[in-house]
Amino acid sequence: MSAAESWSHVMALLRQHAPADYAELPGPATEQVLVAAEERMGVSLPEDLRTWLLQNNLDLPEEDFDDDVACCGFAGFPDEGSFFLGIRAMEGLYANYSMHGGFNPPDQPDNPFWRNEWVPFLSDQDGWMGKFIDVRDGRVGRWFVGDITVTGEYESLAQYFDSVAEKLTEIAEGDYPVCQIAEGRLVWS
Repeated sequence: MSAAESWSHVMALLRQHAPADYAELPGPATEQVLVAAEERMGVSLPEDLRTWLLQNNLDLPEEDFDDDVACCGFAGFPDEGSFFLGIRAMEGLYANYSMHGGFNPPDQPDNPFWRNEWVPFLSDQDGWMGKFIDVRDGRVGRWFVGDITVTGEYESLAQYFDSVAEKLTEIAEGDYPVCQIAEGRLVWS
């Protein structure tokens, strides 16, 4: 499946099993927003990421954006501790970690926790950990500040979205012990 098809499957599951959460998802980004973000970041977004953002840009509305946290995004999905980022949050987090030399920390070129070729799309509120897509090959990795970064955790954004769909299916079937659905929402314990 493509990233668009995999994300559509995730959205269908969310709409079916957690319709209140689904109803709160923001609309798509525009091509102009993506081009402007690419120019500011100095990287071209991978096609899968671009396609996803054109379906759902998960930035919070301006009035809900919290300046006291490192990252803001759609909370409570795909899990309790992290959330999907919209393009504005991606840009902010990317700017936080990108370095002039191309990797961070600058004295560890062979084992950085961050490279400028990585665009974050999922994070915790503090911006200490999350998932990124590598602009060079589209693979999805996981970073954690101060720890070893895992590259190629998923071969593609589509494969990652397939894992989110599996998790939503387990939740809907009552087979995911730390989450249940109540009143049309995902509720994490």
